[in-house]
Amino acid sequence: MELLFIHQNFPAQFTHLAPALAAKGHRVTALSMRQGAPDVWQGVHIVKYTLPRGNTPGIHPWVGDFESKVIRAEAVFRAALELKAAGYRPDVIVAHPGWGESLFVKDVWPDARLGLYCEFFYRAHGADVGFDPEFSVPDSAMNCRILVKNAHLMLQFDAADGALSPTRWQADGYPEPFRSRIQVVHDGVDTQVVAPRPGIRVNFPGVGGLALSRQDEVITFVNRNLEPGRGYHVLMRALPALLRRRPKAHVLIVGGDGSSYGPAPADGSTWKNKFADEARAHMSGDEWGRVHFLGHVPHAHFVGILQLSSVHIYLTYPFVLGWSLIEAMSAGCAIVASATPPVQEVVEQNVTGRLVPFFDQVALVENVCDLLDSPSERVRLGANARAKAIAEYDLMTACLPRQMHWVESLVLRRSGAAPTVAAQSPELSEP
Repeated sequence: MELLFIHQNFPAQFTHLAPALAAKGHRVTALSMRQGAPDVWQGVHIVKYTLPRGNTPGIHPWVGDFESKVIRAEAVFRAALELKAAGYRPDVIVAHPGWGESLFVKDVWPDARLGLYCEFFYRAHGADVGFDPEFSVPDSAMNCRILVKNAHLMLQFDAADGALSPTRWQADGYPEPFRSRIQVVHDGVDTQVVAPRPGIRVNFPGVGGLALSRQDEVITFVNRNLEPGRGYHVLMRALPALLRRRPKAHVLIVGGDGSSYGPAPADGSTWKNKFADEARAHMSGDEWGRVHFLGHVPHAHFVGILQLSSVHIYLTYPFVLGWSLIEAMSAGCAIVASATPPVQEVVEQNVTGRLVPFFDQVALVENVCDLLDSPSERVRLGANARAKAIAEYDLMTACLPRQMHWVESLVLRRSGAAPTVAAQSPELSEP
């Protein structure tokens, strides 16, 4: 088959799927905005596109985001027309619709089957909007804003022949009747690579030559960027009490200074520095000296940090589930996580981890300290977490085969038909 992937930052969520389909013998092409990307990557031919213009100055604030999506959609439309003129005809198009790129692809190739990767449908209630009072501004027009923010997604529903979502909670955020066409299949984790390593020892030359092993108390926290949406402020406000109680513990924090899931601070600083300064004011020099910001790290180093962890903390608003939680489970970490969806879909209380209310710093500290005092409980929770990761989220045995089946079955469908359920496991299929 001729397969076309569309993602402005390809490969992104398709980092395993696209090469696997190419390796199977399908002809795979990707449309991407990454101008520095190679022409061919792991058997995938990459075609770059550029934006013809920027947003209109002074445009209505509710419409600015939608205009961005249309600008990207037009750019992909023009690139697709050029590909069509050169004789290119995809059988299946797989796209992340979140940036609007796939809005017009069926106007170029009406006979192609379109599958959408459904990451998140915004809601005015029951998800991230308004969840954190500290960063929420009352807005009587929020429903209006959310309606316009989702408009580009809704415009793509009728064109789609199928859809995929990584968690049940994320899929359930989409409206019917489109929701019924979404299959739930996680992106997957290589559980052979991300596995426990009891004898690991890691040197951190950038933090004064620090060296840590599994015999040390190591508390880990990981996110793409350190920001409120992922509970960074809750962590930092809990650290003074936590490190006073654990005089030998070290905290390893992985993540950047930017903002992925919300605006940056209005004062021009970064969330990382803002809450680091707040926490440092309540800590002694020794306590602060055991907090280590590692920034962005290569994946291999990230895996080593998880393997080193005594207790791993994962916090998030009700939003897209981060891959790092599944990877922490695969590494056999003892996890303390926020009792927020979709975390509750993955972490079962006292079975695969501990769950605490997102804002409850006292409960967070108590659970971390309890696990640090209970090596056998850490082992039990970590073993259960890894077993669940292998059974339900393993890349090669649980997720990638189902993703590939989904893509290959798209060509057999007619627009609006319900997806087949072949090769679905009961644990991951929709209820």
